[in-house]
Amino acid sequence: MIRPDAPVLLEICDLRASVEEQPILKGVNLTLRAGEIHAVMGRNGSGKSTLSKVLAGHPAYRVTGGSVLYRGDDLLALQPEQRARIGLFLGFQYPVEIPGVSNLEFLRVATNARRLEQGLEELDTFAFEDLVRERLQVVQMDPAFLERSVNEGFSGGEKKRNEILQMALLEPLVAILDETDSGLDIDALRIVAGGVNQLASADNATLLITHYQRLLDVITPDYVHVMAAGRILRTGGKELALELEERGYDWVDVEIERLEAAELEALAAAQGSRTPAEVG
Repeated sequence: MIRPDAPVLLEICDLRASVEEQPILKGVNLTLRAGEIHAVMGRNGSGKSTLSKVLAGHPAYRVTGGSVLYRGDDLLALQPEQRARIGLFLGFQYPVEIPGVSNLEFLRVATNARRLEQGLEELDTFAFEDLVRERLQVVQMDPAFLERSVNEGFSGGEKKRNEILQMALLEPLVAILDETDSGLDIDALRIVAGGVNQLASADNATLLITHYQRLLDVITPDYVHVMAAGRILRTGGKELALELEERGYDWVDVEIERLEAAELEALAAAQGSRTPAEVG
């Protein structure tokens, strides 16, 4: 739903980040407007999951440059829980199990924290149960899963459905889904993707991170971005994903070599223009 005049929800400018002193993101630029669905594709190690974790505020990743604005405010200045409360959602590639914590209670507390940020009243246990059972229909999930511990003993598909259930309850403005299609069979993929499509609206934006075209057969993106070596190399429409399916990623290596050669040349030129006193 491309609308050039739609409000910008997330603006990433020259974002750079590292983990254990190893640079991973090397200048990511990306803008998400309300109503848009973006897909980021690339090989393993391209920086896709790092991007999602940096946006969510994972403490293992250190931002070394650039900025991220969420509705015009500095997202990077906020703690992870603050980011979640104001409407940023991360669907994990590998959702963790939390033994001893009721899935129903976990969802209720999270939903009420989000509602409080929105200026809405908290839901009591009975009102929340009505709401959650309604939202279960989005992911065709058995209510029995509400009584179990968070993700404990869930299959891969059930964990991913539980992530989309969280998304349905929290109603984020920006949803980042990190390889939601990973490990799903065809039926589970259809259900999860159907839930994502139902939750997409003119007021929110979705960032899909994926390896494969198959997810984009059921969720049509407005933009497709190809990521490699910690940066976005190319942006296009949904046809770019089809091109990747046909051509693969071999052209990426050539493009990366060209970019790195240009950067080295620019660095050498900059050093050559410095005076002896500046060099010293």
